[in-house]
Amino acid sequence: MSKRPLSPAQLPPAKRLHTTTSHASSNPRPNFDTLFYDEIILVVFSYLSWSDLCTIQPTNRNWSRLSLDNQLWKALYLSEYGRARLRGVRGFIGRTDGRDIRPLPGRAKSDDVKDWKWMFRISSNWRTGRCSVHPLAAGITHAPLAASLDRGDSAQEQTFVLLAGNLTITASSRQSSIVLTTPSHGVHTIPCPSRRAAHITALALDQSPPSSAHHINLVSFLSSGEFSVFSINHHMPAQSSRLLTYVPAVKTPRTSPITQAVYHHPLLITLSRSFHLSLYDVSGNIIAHTQTLTSFVSHPPSSLVLSTPAPGTYKLILAYAMPVYPAHWSVGATELLINNRAAVTGSRTARAIDVPQGWVDEQKLRAVREQWARKVVRVTDTQTDGKWVVLAPGERSAAAASGSGLQLYRLYLPASTSAASAPKLTFVRTLHGQMGPVSALALADGRCVSLGANRSIWVWDLESGTGAEVSGGTALAVAGAVESDEVSERTREDSGVKGTVVFDERRIISADAGGVHVWRFDI
Repeated sequence: MSKRPLSPAQLPPAKRLHTTTSHASSNPRPNFDTLFYDEIILVVFSYLSWSDLCTIQPTNRNWSRLSLDNQLWKALYLSEYGRARLRGVRGFIGRTDGRDIRPLPGRAKSDDVKDWKWMFRISSNWRTGRCSVHPLAAGITHAPLAASLDRGDSAQEQTFVLLAGNLTITASSRQSSIVLTTPSHGVHTIPCPSRRAAHITALALDQSPPSSAHHINLVSFLSSGEFSVFSINHHMPAQSSRLLTYVPAVKTPRTSPITQAVYHHPLLITLSRSFHLSLYDVSGNIIAHTQTLTSFVSHPPSSLVLSTPAPGTYKLILAYAMPVYPAHWSVGATELLINNRAAVTGSRTARAIDVPQGWVDEQKLRAVREQWARKVVRVTDTQTDGKWVVLAPGERSAAAASGSGLQLYRLYLPASTSAASAPKLTFVRTLHGQMGPVSALALADGRCVSLGANRSIWVWDLESGTGAEVSGGTALAVAGAVESDEVSERTREDSGVKGTVVFDERRIISADAGGVHVWRFDI
């Protein structure tokens, strides 16, 4: 049976719902947010700069949500800063170029949990010098200079500072105790016992991966030549303990005083004031001295960087001051290769001023004159991270008062040890900006922080050669630039306190006669 055919007449209009709203409100006008999916809007936002993203954020809720997309800020961070991490730390994983990049004591976060916008903000603060400052309650007081002279101390008083995540480790060169400071547990003091009266001369933190999640090893060196290895619990500092102690049979220039040390378990390397470089094996229950090297052309101030290019192989890079005839100074660097038995297997040296032997032509003579013009009367500090070397001059002159500048060198260490691939220490540029002489330097991961004698602080990006002022320091109202420099230098010497500066990826800690201060960039 066939179905009835439909009528050709037009169908009646569809019924509408009876509501109190008008027809116009039930069909809102299409706009940018309703016409496109979030993915399309994010593609459009990807063409904006970081400043434009911040500008459009208060437009509406949808734009505020999309402008905070983590992948957007990841692309901006990588294009602006060129690496998937924050800069400025030394840590566990050694690189083939001598630089260490992982923070202590924690590992780097994976990409899916990183806050890229926060990382961009921190890196931008480093670039512009924007930070907050507050004093650190480290419990360290500096003795007056007259009291130090009465005790017969000739060296300047110094505060040693190490950073390990949220843990700050400090010690005074006039005391024999270590102070641990954490935001959650406050201040805890660890004594460094000795058989005779002694004070701390250096500290060294273990750079190897820790055996426990909450423990790191720390070495404390005393003026008596003794040193101890401590296990530091950075979550519960009160549970820290002493593991090993080394007591030399007799006090010698090799063992006292130790001015610098680096530690990558089981290898410990120390450098004394007389420039004796000693190697120790700390793998067993005792500390075994394996080898000592010395140099007659290397002098303090110096800097040590220890890395592990391969399992069981260590590379030490040492930067130091070198004399230049007749009464000037320059900088040099030496690479030492060390095996798993704590013995040196090879070495290479590069000098900033390298006078060729025999007769020279015009080209070589021009190069020698350029090098000769960079010699300095006095060296305040030298620092290296395995790739860059920075020298801070210490002349008392009008040039120093107006900012003589830090000398930046590039250290080339070819993988081949042939004569054709000799190491080179090449001058790159002079870092100008900071006024007056520099008191201390800190260098890691291509970033340099300089502490002036007037307590000013500058941050330098060595890759681009740019700098930013973090603190202007103490202003001295003295007529004339030369007089200002002399007063600043005399103030630093009269205080009897040597400046110290360290930093990680989020903060700078400076220590001088004015106390210990923290400059935070994660604001």
